[in-house]
Parts: sequence; C-alpha cells; structure tokens
Amino acid sequence: MKELLSRPLTELVARLARREISPVELMRATLGRIEETQPVLNAFCQVADPDPLLDAARTAEARIGRGEARALEGIPLGVKELEDALGFRSTHASIPFRDARPERDSIQVERLRAAGAIVVGKTNAPEFGYTAITKNLLFGVTCNPWNPELTPGGSSGGSAAAIAGGVIPLATASDGGGSVRIPASFTGCFGHKVSYGRIPHGPDDSWILMDTAVHGPLTRTVEDAALHMDVVCGAHPLDPNSLPAQGLSYRATLRDLPRRLKIGFSPDLGYAVVQSDIATAVERAARVFEELGHAVEFVQGGPEEPGINWGISGGYEILSGLTELLPERAADFGRGFLTGIMHAEQMTPALFGQMRREREALNRWCAATFERFDLLLTPTVPYDPPAARGPLRQEVEGRRQSPSNVGAFTIPFNMSWHPAATVRAGLSRAGLPVGLQIVAARHRDDLALQAAWAFEQARPWADTWPVR
Repeated sequence: MKELLSRPLTELVARLARREISPVELMRATLGRIEETQPVLNAFCQVADPDPLLDAARTAEARIGRGEARALEGIPLGVKELEDALGFRSTHASIPFRDARPERDSIQVERLRAAGAIVVGKTNAPEFGYTAITKNLLFGVTCNPWNPELTPGGSSGGSAAAIAGGVIPLATASDGGGSVRIPASFTGCFGHKVSYGRIPHGPDDSWILMDTAVHGPLTRTVEDAALHMDVVCGAHPLDPNSLPAQGLSYRATLRDLPRRLKIGFSPDLGYAVVQSDIATAVERAARVFEELGHAVEFVQGGPEEPGINWGISGGYEILSGLTELLPERAADFGRGFLTGIMHAEQMTPALFGQMRREREALNRWCAATFERFDLLLTPTVPYDPPAARGPLRQEVEGRRQSPSNVGAFTIPFNMSWHPAATVRAGLSRAGLPVGLQIVAARHRDDLALQAAWAFEQARPWADTWPVR
C-alpha cells in the first residue's frame, strides 16, 4: 500500500471503483503514512481521530458496493491550514488564532466532500501564507521529500510535501503570488493557478479587495488536477467574483490541444535572475513544444517587476485584519512575518495610485503578449529550494536579486488573473525538480491544462518520486 500512495489520484479512484482496493484499506494506509513521515516531513499540522475516518471509509465502501460512488468516493483529503474545514481549527498557522474554529467548510472543501472525499487533516503552511518557506511558531517547519534539509516552498508547502512524499493522494492549495506553483515546482508536482474566480473563495469574514489569490490544484499529474477542477469549479453566490462553469469537463478535454500554436518563451521576463542550470533545463523543456509541432519564439523584455508593491498591497490587507491585536500581541507572531507585513505601513494614497497604474501597465503587456501568442512559457522558480528554515536567497550564482525574486515569474499572473500551470521540466544539477510555467490567455484554463498534459505525455514524471 505504501507504493500505492504515490500513484496518481485518478488511478486510485479507478481502483476503488473496481473494488481492487477498499476505502478502509486506503484510509488505514494513509494514516500510517502520515504517522511514518511526520518526524521527517511535518506535512500535516492537524489530523482527525482515526475512528470517525474509518467509519467514513466504511460508508464510502458501502456506496461503491451499491454502485453509488461519487467522483472522489473514499479518497483521503488534506486541507491547507489557511482554508476552513469543519471539525478542524482554522489557525492561519498563527498563535493568536490557535483555538479558532470555523462555522462551516470553505466552498471548495464543501464541494470536495460532496464528491466523496474524506478530510483527514490540515496541511502545514507559513503564517497567513505570507512567505515561500513553510514554517511557523505554532506547527514548526515542513521539509521537502526530495531533501529534508530544504523547503518544499510555500505557502502550500504542507500540501506539496504530502503529495510528493506519497502521504496523501489529494490536498487543497492556494496561490496569491506563487503559492501553488512555487511548492509544486520545488517538489516536482503539477500545480495550476486558475483564472481569478474559477474556483470560488470563502466564505470570508470580510470582502476581498486585494484580488490576486485563488484556490488551485496541486497534484501528481495534470489529469489529477483536471479531475479536482471538474469537482470544484463554478460560480457560488457567496463569492461575487466567482466565474460560471466554463461549460466543459477539464478532464475530458485534456487531449484537445489545438495544433500549430504560437508559443512565446521568456527566459527572464526582462528582470529575473535565474540559476544557470535551471535556465538550461527550462529552455530544453520549452523546445518540447516544437517537437509537438508548435512554433516557439523567444520573447524579449517584459513588464515592470511587480514583486515589491505586490508584497506591500498583500501585507496591507493582512495587517488590516490584525490591527486589534497589535501591538499587544506582537510577540505571538513570527518575527519575519510581522516585519514583512509592517512594510504595509508605507501605504499612502500616492503609492496606492502608483500600484494601480503599474498593474494596468502589466495588464496591457499581457494583452499585447496574448495577441501575439497562444501560450507563454517561463521558468516557474528561478533557483533551487532554499533551506527548510530559510532564508530566501539574496543572490543567485553571485548575482544580486530582489527579495521577491522567488516569485519573479509567478506574481505577475496573479496580478493579471491569467491561468498559469507548472510542469516538471527536469532536474537541476543538485538532482532537484525544475518547473516550466505555462501561461494561457485569461479564462483559458482549459488550454493551459491541455498544454500541460501534452508536455506530460512527452516527458512523463509521475513514476519518479522521492521515497522516504
């Protein structure tokens, strides 16, 4: 069963439906694997009591036996700590919220449960999801299955470690500046940042103004992600920005990639500092699309680097929700987290206006790019994973970089709302996964997934995972 836990979600769903394995066996194996890997990976920060989970698995087994199986019947599910799941605390990975409990599931978790998934526990995340390294004062440090001395990234680091480490077949993730794609790239998983609104938010305590964060699948294969999206996408009245369903099955249309696409390839977006072996691996991966019959053209230059102002605007929204706790509870927050969000005090009307103008300039650059090209390819992350406890790198091969360079390729497409996927492009000199980012025109999640699936068929990765 341990080997089975590293298989794709879609394979497990099929084997459960054929009754080759039972949900009870799968649940027992999952709970055993969580216990086995926690001392090394620390992927989970909350786990439910086993007896109710096994009862739920028996109920799923009975539904399968009656021919009433739903899309995810009996599949163990991990929920990112920043997302609400009834029966678990919603701590935001932050000490002041250690006892907070939600009144209901998030919309996404509600839909996953309705499809038959069984919530096993919560996966670890950085405090309020603020950094690309998964550690916090409440639950500790999460490590990368490929090398436990390194981070799996963030903020969906616990989910990425659990998927890549063969701990659980399905986990939720979210992405406000790369928090699906960065950990997916660092752990060799597939990740997809959906178009803004594709998967509903919330319900939340307050109206979302900084509209860059989305939920999105982080999985072992592209088809796993498509199945996840088929279950959770579609408008919801509690999210005013949620999009109507696209009118198709993402999984059923994976093979429908159009022929002879025009594809742009940018190695640096005009500003990123990229590790040399990662640059080589990503360029080789981009050429795979030429082998598939598409035209790939280098793209010179790019938009203005948006990372610093993106960080201030995101910090401003977080800080607005913590003002009642500060400064009295300042000692209960992580120093790095608190230092980061306090930069938001720089916000002024003039800076706010500058940010709006820069974002519109980015929007126009993207519009011009997708008038020329059907897809845009870039590296996903510019360097190998840093140490598990950090810090993020200040330079790459002796070249200085901005603090936001880890998100150099991911942040722009959160701000522009374009769908962006990451596939495993190969391995770096250190034997660590490298990501190729595939960006499609706004709302064309189907095209991004189709291109990712075509790449996966040409350069499959799903049989190669670290074993711990």
